[in-house]
Amino acid sequence: MSSDTHKHHELLSAVKAAQGTQDGSFETAVTRALEHVFEHLDRLNSHVSTGGPDGEDRPLKPDESLTLR
Repeated sequence: MSSDTHKHHELLSAVKAAQGTQDGSFETAVTRALEHVFEHLDRLNSHVSTGGPDGEDRPLKPDESLTLR
């Protein structure tokens, strides 16, 4: 299992385990999960073009995957 997949399972388990608690652990678990989501979004964002002034896509570079857009 990749370390990222392991991290996803760990974060999800922490959120599930903390549901219904009143000690702040649920909020902490959700915050950690969202921080990880934002890390993923930052990585994805670094691979995509912001486009031109009208938001059009730039041409693909050689060997660049369309799925990264």
